[in-house]
Amino acid sequence: MAPTVGRTPFASRRRPRWLAVMFLLLLVIPVLEIAAIIAVGKVIGGWQTLVLLLVESALGAWLVRREGARAWKALTTALNTGQMPSRQLADAALVLVGGTLLLTPGFLTDIVGFFFILPLTRPIARAALEAVVAKRLLGGIFGGGRGGPPRGGPSGPDVIEGEIL
Repeated sequence: MAPTVGRTPFASRRRPRWLAVMFLLLLVIPVLEIAAIIAVGKVIGGWQTLVLLLVESALGAWLVRREGARAWKALTTALNTGQMPSRQLADAALVLVGGTLLLTPGFLTDIVGFFFILPLTRPIARAALEAVVAKRLLGGIFGGGRGGPPRGGPSGPDVIEGEIL
């Protein structure tokens, strides 16, 4: 076996895809936020834009505190009653991520943060989160990731009959 010139043992390893996506998001989101702030500032004025950002932050902090306490109470209740707290854990995660987005100054992250935190829109975000987690964890084992029939045909997976001795 001839050694390959210029290759290291780590040359065949690829960077994870999520790392490239995160790098891209960390570059694109601040540019979009600055553009949105400038656009809003041109429409309503600079001081009004600053006041609007501060009011959004105050409202977001109050809402995170309220919804975070509700999510924590629901989680402890589910754990104390012996229920599986999947919905409560998803809500707590969404409130945490939404609160982090609300701490980031800007209108676009605030919109997404409010979408994750508000009780009216959180079920939509929870359904999307559950679909993503099911797809990532199950890795394509099940058809739709929502308890559908397993792949392998319309009637389910192939069955191999045998005898256990």
